[in-house]
Amino acid sequence: MFSKMFSSALRALPALALMTGLSTTAAIAQTADGYWQGVQKAGVLRCGAAVAPPYVMRDPATGEYSGFFADLCRGFADALKVNPEFVDTTWDNIVAGLQAGKWDVSLALNRTPARAMAVQFSIPAMEYQISLAYNKDNPKIPAGAASVADIDKEGVTLAVMSGTAQDKAISAAVKTATILRLPGNDETRLAVVSKRADILVDASDTNQLFTQSNPDWAVAMNPTPALAKQGVAFGLPHQLSAADVEVVNIFLEEKVATGEVDAFIRKAVDQVLKGAN
Repeated sequence: MFSKMFSSALRALPALALMTGLSTTAAIAQTADGYWQGVQKAGVLRCGAAVAPPYVMRDPATGEYSGFFADLCRGFADALKVNPEFVDTTWDNIVAGLQAGKWDVSLALNRTPARAMAVQFSIPAMEYQISLAYNKDNPKIPAGAASVADIDKEGVTLAVMSGTAQDKAISAAVKTATILRLPGNDETRLAVVSKRADILVDASDTNQLFTQSNPDWAVAMNPTPALAKQGVAFGLPHQLSAADVEVVNIFLEEKVATGEVDAFIRKAVDQVLKGAN
């Protein structure tokens, strides 16, 4: 009898251990705080900010931050019911500072594999891509143009800043059209304004500044397939749990879906254009 009872007890031990383990795990899960609960206790969301108009801008006179990612920082702080705090940094240090815990989120990071090995990312707030800006009345550009192939024609000239990612991308895609490589942004824009070139090849957000400053005639196309495309997102600490990352993602999903991100972008672009005039 004792032998049978002992054998039964032994067989029950794994199940008991599993139940005990589950109970302990559940208790820890119920009591452990996530990253954002720690931010709430501190009362401050620290946002690492490197200047890059229209994403992030800083008034040198007042130190006040603006730009659509600055607005998103304020919005996420409001969702957490804490105060936003902008920590000034550079693009050389914006990842390292996040790794070192100097701030809670990095603003306006392009999602790249190299960065993803060092930090986590939220879902994109917007997509960075290379677009093609041109005069909508230019007879060389066919109506309904949607791809590089549609404008890759004899007699079409594309202006691009020499040596940039845009230069590399368009050079690999174009077979027939002429590529006019110029040293800076001002020169490429002037080439299109003066009709020396037909198309301006640049980042989509930069081309948006160009089209909004010339609303009577300038339009931009994001070609399909894309010349280059990366999400621009919040950089997040590498140690964040999936649940903590989901908090940021849900916040951004709503802001994108309701059009608030688009409104933030338009406001930031208008601010840049106003400052340039």
